[in-house]
Amino acid sequence: MRETPTWRIPFGIFALFVALMIYGIVIARYAPDIIGSWPGAAQTVVYVILGLVWLLPLRRFLIWMETGSWSPPETKEKAD
Repeated sequence: MRETPTWRIPFGIFALFVALMIYGIVIARYAPDIIGSWPGAAQTVVYVILGLVWLLPLRRFLIWMETGSWSPPETKEKAD
């Protein structure tokens, strides 16, 4: 457990906000040009996927914010 504050948490929150803003702007700028003529159902599927894809790196990023390492900490096996 972390006992003292760390710079990674405010930096991580700011970086996540900036990255999501950039990602959203890029999607809003270029996706309509590419898929604008597609049927509505296909556009919906693409936008749902694009709306969820940013979650893929989020777990490792949150682990880094908390621990300073990109991989999860080793868990201790409980002895029965």
